[in-house]
Amino acid sequence: MNAITTIRAATMAGAVLIAGAGSAAAADWRGWNIHPEGYPNTVAMKQFADEVTEKTEGRINATVYDSAVLGDQPDAIEQTRNGALDFGNFNMGPMGPIIPVTNVVSLPFLFKDVQHMYRVMDGEIGARFSKGMEEYGLVSLAWYDSGSRSFYNAKHPIANPEDVKGLKIRVMNNDLYVGMVGELDGNATPMAFGEVYQSLKTGVIDGAENNYASFDSTGHYEVARYYSITDHLIIPECVCIAKSSWDELSPEDQEIVRQAAIRSAETQRKLFTEQVMASRKKVEEAGVTVNEVEDKAAFQEAMEPIYATFIEENPDLEPLIKAIKETE
Repeated sequence: MNAITTIRAATMAGAVLIAGAGSAAAADWRGWNIHPEGYPNTVAMKQFADEVTEKTEGRINATVYDSAVLGDQPDAIEQTRNGALDFGNFNMGPMGPIIPVTNVVSLPFLFKDVQHMYRVMDGEIGARFSKGMEEYGLVSLAWYDSGSRSFYNAKHPIANPEDVKGLKIRVMNNDLYVGMVGELDGNATPMAFGEVYQSLKTGVIDGAENNYASFDSTGHYEVARYYSITDHLIIPECVCIAKSSWDELSPEDQEIVRQAAIRSAETQRKLFTEQVMASRKKVEEAGVTVNEVEDKAAFQEAMEPIYATFIEENPDLEPLIKAIKETE
């Protein structure tokens, strides 16, 4: 091989290496979101994706797909754990069957209120949840507010546990929620979120449970005219990254992604608080009967078997439950 041929070969090899390095560095991230356009979480997740794309200067090109177009939530959680999706905004409720530690936040009446949830999840306890989730392929970077969940139905107001008896109530796919409704003598019906409106309309189910913002944005208030404020569940949501995608990032890009997630959570919490207030006003003006359950003691007492069974099956998680309840 003469000198010119050697130089040409070296130049071509260098070009291949540079091209390969460029394609390896550029990552097209796909993100999952269950909510429709304009919803607080949707706005915040777009902010997250746009900031990641901008501040990594194209090393990551992040796109969020809204309205669960990439699959239902349990499927999307699995896709993210397996690296088929790169990130998502997930409720911790449907994670319970997959990631045991996340079931703790699905215990009824665990948090005193939403502010208490913030204090717990933004601190050392939230870091413990993150560590437990990472063992199952998800890296949680920030916590969103999903409000306090209450019962709504098409039959009558719920003022005490006896009013739930016999009602067919849609719940997320988690045995804890099935047990919760069962302890109130209702008939729990796990069902995909997108099926709830039609099921309420046709009488397949009598009711469901969710926050004001979702009750409004889904139109469920049109077919379930009684909303009873029980505040039985306050379940955090995460901005979660597939561990496989996270591990491919440089430390500098990991910090960019982390800070973008934290800032998106600040946006989401602010917008969500505003949305809850606006949604309550909207559904009341639409003629929905809203009643506040003043004394929740009877509901809390009915949940004691849920706690007893959970602790018996997960004795290692009892200190975590105690730590949450003792957080001021």
